[in-house]
Amino acid sequence: METVLSGIRSTGNLHLGNYFGAVKNFIKMQEENNCYFFIADYHSLTTYPTPEDLHNSVKSVLAEYLAMGLDPEKSAIYVQSDVPEIPELYLLLNMNAYVGELERTTSFKDKVRTQPNNVNAGLLTYPVLMAADILIHKSHKVPVGKDQEQNLEMARKFAKRFNHMYKVDYFPEPQPYNFGEDLVKVPGLDGTGKMGKTAGNGIFLVDDDKSIRKKVMRAVTDSGPTEPNSPVSEPIQNLFTIMSLVSAPDTVNFFKEKYANCEIRYGDMKKQLAEDIINFVAPIREKILDIKNNNEYLRKVAEQGAEKARASASQTLKDVRKIIGFRKF
Repeated sequence: METVLSGIRSTGNLHLGNYFGAVKNFIKMQEENNCYFFIADYHSLTTYPTPEDLHNSVKSVLAEYLAMGLDPEKSAIYVQSDVPEIPELYLLLNMNAYVGELERTTSFKDKVRTQPNNVNAGLLTYPVLMAADILIHKSHKVPVGKDQEQNLEMARKFAKRFNHMYKVDYFPEPQPYNFGEDLVKVPGLDGTGKMGKTAGNGIFLVDDDKSIRKKVMRAVTDSGPTEPNSPVSEPIQNLFTIMSLVSAPDTVNFFKEKYANCEIRYGDMKKQLAEDIINFVAPIREKILDIKNNNEYLRKVAEQGAEKARASASQTLKDVRKIIGFRKF
């Protein structure tokens, strides 16, 4: 059984794109692998060094992932800052990370451009902290998006460099976990691209009914088909894609036929889509709120996850210290 690690952002609510994309695959992944899921609260400080309510953000994210099916009995689900072995390994890896290679990473250059007044050391060494997150459990695979592929490559580089410098075969070189065709890309409501946290084009799992209706009714459309079987534009295809995920097949087919016959009324389609999204989201939202209000359960999950994570992390750090040459008198 392979060890798989996945980080979870500690800011922002989850949306339909998250649910049908990575999260459903996480649920499947935990059945087949030794999984570690961590909420990356240290990482968030590279962008938000003075968070307004870090603890509540972490609490919300933890509740959402538990509500969607991550199982603390099957996986280690923990908060990054609850595992002190991670920053120590981060420090040790930093000794063998070079400023030039860190400055050349795409993620660093992008952040320098977008947040020029907050170019901190943590931002520069972000790939090293990510490597520490991965290597602390000697992970074999990591699910990563396009924007994190280079950082995973850096983790492989640091693993290989450590093994070479100390003449050991200790750290495996982590590979990307490929979901393949199972990874569903959910489009946004703005007519282009995928649903995102910051793009303002998403339906969040904690949105109330009124918010969902308002967002869907504002979704971008076009002027409508001009002749039978006209090609479907991207904004309308986006709506059909979302509808295929939350609506009954008969509903989808009904509106596709209306479109093909030039009889479609986008207002009717949006109203139907909004109600189907509400029916889909409501039970998830209720579960999220129930879990978020259960402080005792969340505390138990976080403590249990930290215990599992530290059991693995402490052994790795003990080995690494011994390999480097640290000894007690």
